[in-house]
Amino acid sequence: MKKYLTIDVGGSAIKYALMKENAHIIEKSKVPTPKTNLDDFVEAIGKLYDQYKDRIEGIAMSLPGIIDPERGYNYTGGALTYIDKLETAEILKKRCPTRITIGNDAKCAANAEIGFGALKDISDGCVVILGTGIGGCLVKDHQVHTGKHFSAGEFSFLQTNARLKTFDWMQTWAQVNGIKGLLTCVQQAVGTEENMSGEEIFDKANQGDEAYIAGINEFARGVATMIYNVHVIFDCEKIAIGGGISAQPLLIELIQKNMDIIMSSIPFDFPKTEIVPCHFRNDANLIGAMYQFIEAYEK
Repeated sequence: MKKYLTIDVGGSAIKYALMKENAHIIEKSKVPTPKTNLDDFVEAIGKLYDQYKDRIEGIAMSLPGIIDPERGYNYTGGALTYIDKLETAEILKKRCPTRITIGNDAKCAANAEIGFGALKDISDGCVVILGTGIGGCLVKDHQVHTGKHFSAGEFSFLQTNARLKTFDWMQTWAQVNGIKGLLTCVQQAVGTEENMSGEEIFDKANQGDEAYIAGINEFARGVATMIYNVHVIFDCEKIAIGGGISAQPLLIELIQKNMDIIMSSIPFDFPKTEIVPCHFRNDANLIGAMYQFIEAYEK
């Protein structure tokens, strides 16, 4: 069975894995992400390649930023400004003479679900990643939809208050329904200004604390409202929710409940969508990067 070096570049760490084509991870680890310059970044990837070059078919990478995956080009690099406006794949091939693909991290997470996970049986849908911001990806004809400028599915920037006359970052979906938004909803419901982790919040809710459940429900209502808007535009068969808190069955249950309430208020028959948790979490970007590689080179 063919093997690949899969790499997920984050702001603080580069996760990597030796992976079989069926998404089985043979081994994995991580190294710090260089904060310095492009040369150090290329060498960090090169050292990983040196470890596996005699065992792999190529390198499949997940990166931050707006990316043209066919060209292998970074228009932006997120926090890694040294890969802005860079022919990333070609630069890396000079150090690592093998086939290389690169893809946006959220779109790689979606590819994992398309290839092996919650969306493998659908044609049209989307992935919503609840994290610090709102990661996202549209799936059209069982493929990641990148858009003309490779930025389709950038859900973080959706406005949540149409009455605003000017753009206000504090009213975007990222601010309202990112992890900080969950904390705000729970603090208001509980009547506290105490900082709490997502784990602490759901521990209380799963123990039956009604105030915490009410706070999570308010958060879920906001998520459901925005998902409804995406669904109305795109007609999703299924919507997969990712991010660390997607592992909480209560959250998925409350998002679906609020979605059903919204849909039931429409005065005519409108197609419904199913909300499910993503199958893959911490390894999603690695697995999705490999699926993108296979689609590009092996089919």
